[in-house]
Amino acid sequence: MRHDNDLRLKAPFLFAAFASFLLSVWLYFVADNQEMGIFVGLWVPSIHSLGNLILVPVVNRREGASR
Repeated sequence: MRHDNDLRLKAPFLFAAFASFLLSVWLYFVADNQEMGIFVGLWVPSIHSLGNLILVPVVNRREGASR
C-alpha cells in the first residue's frame, strides 16, 4: 500500500523528466536545434532534484509516523 502512494507522489516528476528527455531528443535530432536540445536536456536532472527536495521530507515524515 505504501509503495503505491510513493509511486503516486513520484509520478508527476518522473513523467515531467521523461517528457523533457523526449523533447530534448526531438529538438536535438529532428528540429536540428542542438543548443535548445541540450538546454532542455538539462531540465531532466533538475526535475529529479526538485522531486527529491519536495518528496524526501514527506516520505521521512511517513516513515517516522509508522514506527
